[in-house]
Amino acid sequence: MKNWPVHDAKARFSEFLETCLSDGPQMVTKRGVEAAVLVPANEWRRMHAAAKPSLKELLLSDEARTDCLVPLRGAARRRRIVPIR
Repeated sequence: MKNWPVHDAKARFSEFLETCLSDGPQMVTKRGVEAAVLVPANEWRRMHAAAKPSLKELLLSDEARTDCLVPLRGAARRRRIVPIR
């Protein structure tokens, strides 16, 4: 992966894009610090799809997504009924 300073990436965007498509992801640096990565669209879709678990995976997972899936019975506060005299 080649590092491109942001001013070079802007000035030579066509070359930057072609390098990304032929060689893979390209890193953009801003003031010497890694700031962003240009990734080919098909690789982005693959990574994005792999990051989200499917519904089947969620339902079959051992870990719950929250601590309490169903509220406890009787935990809701009820209004006290005062008889009218």
